[in-house]
Amino acid sequence: FHHTSTSHLCSCRKTISDEKYQDPFQLGRKDLKNLYEDIKKELLVSAAELKEMCDYYFDGKGKAFRPMIVVLMARACNIHHNNSKEVQASQRSVAIIAEMIHTASLVHDDVIDDANSRRGKRTLNQIWGERKAVLAGDFILSAASVALARIGNTTIISVLTQVIEDLVRGEFLQLGSKENENERFAHYLEKTFKKTASLIANSCKAVSILGCPDPKVHEIAYQYGKNVGIAFQLIDDVLDFTSCADHLGKPTAADLKLGLATGPVLFACRQFPEMNAMIMRRFSKPGDVERARKYVLQSDGVQQTTYLAQRYCHAATREIRKLRPSPEREALVHLTEMVLMRDK
Repeated sequence: FHHTSTSHLCSCRKTISDEKYQDPFQLGRKDLKNLYEDIKKELLVSAAELKEMCDYYFDGKGKAFRPMIVVLMARACNIHHNNSKEVQASQRSVAIIAEMIHTASLVHDDVIDDANSRRGKRTLNQIWGERKAVLAGDFILSAASVALARIGNTTIISVLTQVIEDLVRGEFLQLGSKENENERFAHYLEKTFKKTASLIANSCKAVSILGCPDPKVHEIAYQYGKNVGIAFQLIDDVLDFTSCADHLGKPTAADLKLGLATGPVLFACRQFPEMNAMIMRRFSKPGDVERARKYVLQSDGVQQTTYLAQRYCHAATREIRKLRPSPEREALVHLTEMVLMRDK
């Protein structure tokens, strides 16, 4: 994973060629209109408290990053297949389901991590308590499953239920740690795929299946989503060391406090082998978190993790360029740059 030269990593700047540049958020906006209202319709529930909890994160203030990728991928695949300019209702449903699964996983993650802030506000578990937060997450997941069944396509059900399995397996991977250094990095990347990238990869694959019969296109959509998803999490792990808490909307060095060794830590460990013992005891001794943070910032861990994210973004760009040119395809290319440039 080590690189000395950066010249080949910066070619992502020269992207927009055959189509006029399109802002992904502008382009995806029309298909995401009323997204959160539609999610709330899926969550119709008589118990006032449960309704309040479910509505809490679906307040329309999220970036809707995942649904946006899904609708752009749907359009790109539809145009590639038969030049259709419309997003099918079933494809839009996949975008809604993806956001519901994602949010349910955040609710459960916050309980597991005993987190007290998310997206700049208090977590469900802080306000309503752990038990009710777990049940709210379960309820959102069950509503997503009902919406998924309504699509009525067994292949799509199979693809998207894989996401839920991966989320659980990823959480279990996160609870374990590896002694061997090389195994440790593989373990980290597998956990990153299962907890973050699987949702994007399989949602992209699902809309490509609904829009185009060609298995090659399904693979392109899947690989794009997988690579963007891994890059997104790598940058997230970088921001945990470089961004301030107010800007990020959650506490910084949060992963270290949870005992997690992310990319910047694993790279730093190669320069500072004394971090090995800290990683194995999950930064549990007094002063471990602060020392580890210092080591990371003294090392090239942040830079190396960013390089790695760039490589995944280049792989995503290579994949999506196999589709026929369209504004949506170019927006998906540009999205890889936005993932790398984001600061929260």
